[in-house]
Amino acid sequence: MGGDPPSVVAYGSEQRVRLPALRAGWLTQTFVHWPFRPDQVRTLVPEGLVVETYEGVARVSLTPFVMAHVRPPVIPAAVPGVPTFAETNLRTYVRRPGGRDGLWFLSIEVACPLMVGARAVGAPYNPGRLSVSRKGNAISYVGSRWGGTPSYHLAVRPGEPMMPTDRDVWLTSRWRAYTRRLGALWETPVEHEPWPLSDATVDVLEETLTSAAGLPPPLAEPVVHFSQGVSHVRLGVPRPVGPLVTPGDAT
Repeated sequence: MGGDPPSVVAYGSEQRVRLPALRAGWLTQTFVHWPFRPDQVRTLVPEGLVVETYEGVARVSLTPFVMAHVRPPVIPAAVPGVPTFAETNLRTYVRRPGGRDGLWFLSIEVACPLMVGARAVGAPYNPGRLSVSRKGNAISYVGSRWGGTPSYHLAVRPGEPMMPTDRDVWLTSRWRAYTRRLGALWETPVEHEPWPLSDATVDVLEETLTSAAGLPPPLAEPVVHFSQGVSHVRLGVPRPVGPLVTPGDAT
């Protein structure tokens, strides 16, 4: 199943995360959004979720960024937390039937092995070698997964700040993520300031993460955004919100 969103996605956080499980900053983030037919994405998403579409197509987004200031809420900001590291997500856009929109992660590449512990709540973390670097006005993201072949090289040149359209907000703003654990669907809420967005020009885009996830070539060239990032991210405690069926398990 799929369908265009019943309403515009909220530009700002939809809920307060009063008791965060983790605080962090998501910095130097690029969003690369490819269009796919909804049925091409449907097979990668559990039956308990609906694939969202915008203007008739589903989107899968590659989002490399720098994870900074990571700390549990009990550690004061003055105390050093986990060292800054690179992370890259491959995600698509979903909602619970009759429920709220969110993200489903097809894969998460991370340069910090400690984050692999989040697999306990169903997050598909893969440790690897990742880097983010700047040269002049260009930003380069490079990564490869340990023990496997998926890799990427993305280089972009950010443009001027933009006033986001409804499509820009739909592609970048989500306030919860869904994961699978113990046969149930879990929801993790997130709160942060709205993304400050710019358009971006792609100089290099080479990747095998989409094919490793089971996707065919996209329908067209991607839409690309850049953001200097958000510094006040609050991730809530995951909670079960219902059973789900994995693709291929239904009888």
